[in-house]
Amino acid sequence: MNVELRLPSPLTEVRDDRLERRGLRLLLKRDDLIHPELPGNKWRKLKYNLVRAGEQRSTTLLTFGGAYSNHIRATAAAGLYFGFDTIGVIRGEEHLPLNPTLEYAMSRGMRLTYLDRSTYRHKHSPHVVDRLRREFGEFYLLPEGGSNELAVRGCAELPAEIPEPYDIICCPVGTGGTLAGIAGGLAAGQRAIGFSALKGGEFLKPDVERLQRSAFGSASENWHIEYGFHFGGYAKRNTELDSFIADWAFRHGSALDRIYVAKMMYGIVTLAEAGSFAPGTTIVAVVTA
Repeated sequence: MNVELRLPSPLTEVRDDRLERRGLRLLLKRDDLIHPELPGNKWRKLKYNLVRAGEQRSTTLLTFGGAYSNHIRATAAAGLYFGFDTIGVIRGEEHLPLNPTLEYAMSRGMRLTYLDRSTYRHKHSPHVVDRLRREFGEFYLLPEGGSNELAVRGCAELPAEIPEPYDIICCPVGTGGTLAGIAGGLAAGQRAIGFSALKGGEFLKPDVERLQRSAFGSASENWHIEYGFHFGGYAKRNTELDSFIADWAFRHGSALDRIYVAKMMYGIVTLAEAGSFAPGTTIVAVVTA
């Protein structure tokens, strides 16, 4: 089945007085427009993994995720479009009726199975993976969130798509693969900032370093992670974040993804107003969902 991808993804400028009065320019890298079912970093992470799975003559993709995982959705869609069977291993117990994410995954042919939360914490251990192979047969394993060295290489292609000169590129962080790749693809003098969507996300720094070493042989020093804009943790929200999202829609006529992108944009605006960026800085924000 042919898949029409919008690559390179569009780059648009946002005029926002909160940044402009600080002498800052903001560009959005609209990866959310790559494909309706394979948006943002999901396609970039899957791209070379799909190639590797084909090279290994694998017919089945197996991956992990929560009940609302966009990675589960994207893997299910990729399986349909590129001719793979798919298995989604979901954290926690089955709840019926299925939520829209899991219903969509099944509609794209994904087989769902569940791991209790205790077992799920060890999902990538040989013991759990061997158990899954005994149950489902051979498969190509995609880690939770899709972040591995092949995913990092896919994400590293993003900076070269940006025709405008810029100083800083920002992205949301869930598992670290997108940040690891983007930072690895930057030119000298450019920096990357990741915005953790997770509470207690300090573990992400060594994860990003590990992913970079796996993909590139060494970890770079041209990035850091902001941990203070998670709003309570993954998928958490409060009235302050909701107000920011509503205000953004009023100002710019676009809706922000609440789980990842809104937290990043809130962080960028907050840091800008605090004077964290030097006047004259051009910032690129990657819209991943």
